[in-house]
Amino acid sequence: MKKIMVVGAGKIGSTIAAMLGAAGDYEVTVVDASPAALASIKAGPRVQPQTLDVTNPVALRAALKGQFAVLSAAPFHLTTAIAEAAVAEKVHYLDLTEDVASTRRVRELAAGAQSALIPQCGLAPGFVSIVAADLCRRFDSLHSVRMRVGALPQFPSNALNYNLTWSTDGVINEYCEPCEAIVEGVQRQVPPLAEREEFSLDGVTYEAFNTSGGLGTLCETLQGKVTHLNYKTIRYPGHAAIMKALLNDLRLRERRDVLKDILENSLPTTMQDVVIVFVTVSGQRDGRLMQETYAHKVYSHVVGGVLRSAIQITTAAGICTVLDLLAAGRLPTRGFIRQEDIALADFLANRFGSAFAKHPPERAAA
Repeated sequence: MKKIMVVGAGKIGSTIAAMLGAAGDYEVTVVDASPAALASIKAGPRVQPQTLDVTNPVALRAALKGQFAVLSAAPFHLTTAIAEAAVAEKVHYLDLTEDVASTRRVRELAAGAQSALIPQCGLAPGFVSIVAADLCRRFDSLHSVRMRVGALPQFPSNALNYNLTWSTDGVINEYCEPCEAIVEGVQRQVPPLAEREEFSLDGVTYEAFNTSGGLGTLCETLQGKVTHLNYKTIRYPGHAAIMKALLNDLRLRERRDVLKDILENSLPTTMQDVVIVFVTVSGQRDGRLMQETYAHKVYSHVVGGVLRSAIQITTAAGICTVLDLLAAGRLPTRGFIRQEDIALADFLANRFGSAFAKHPPERAAA
């Protein structure tokens, strides 16, 4: 029975804890600074809540002693403090962050670590990199890798065509920070909310535009091997234009706390969402220019007797799968581990990774 600490008792952290607790072979402790958040967790008897301020390094290190791994579902600005404590206590570290600067710090920490440090274990970054790397291995040489991911309401009903489905801080961060890409073979930064495009999938029209963090470490991995590499977030048409007005024209990019307050008090959350993963790779194979595409949707449904949103399911399944592979000896137990080093077949065959299986799960009644 391996001891696991989950940091954060929010939507994603509580789902991670519930999945691991139901598995039967993990002893899970969920820590959070908010007793109210801990009290609201529906995670079963194998999950124990603990009030903890992770900004207190002494208390955090004490709580980590004896743990097999710590899984961070905390806000991105707490990532490095948790990783530093994990390295000090020789505890395996996994997170969900899309923040590029935080991941760079985790990589630095991994250089001398006695444990594994595996950042970006969620959906995007995370699963989408595993898919992209699998498609890339099917080509003799690469031309373009285009990664598109979105967590959307099934029934949009406002001007933004959007509902809050995960961290508001995370959404704002990816809309504001510079985005990595490879353009004409050169790694560069491109602006967020730019290079908008439209495409259709299953008869529905979507837009996609640059956002930060979704590529994970793929820019470095594919540098010198691909002509074009980019990541864009999927939304319904019209979303990007309004967000540009808010962030640029009204200058809320400089007042993110105000934008967060507006979004959280104006946009309702929803459990009726859909996650879309759409990855296209083109390149040479057997002397011909070929293209392969992975397209998949995951809908909200009941997990362990509780209705979970699609973004909760896919994000939690991502980090739980990586933990399972690590615990089973399928991943290195020391140093920095990239998502693209994980085999897609191993991921999908896992009990948690099966949430991404090609057949759609049974959807819950609204």
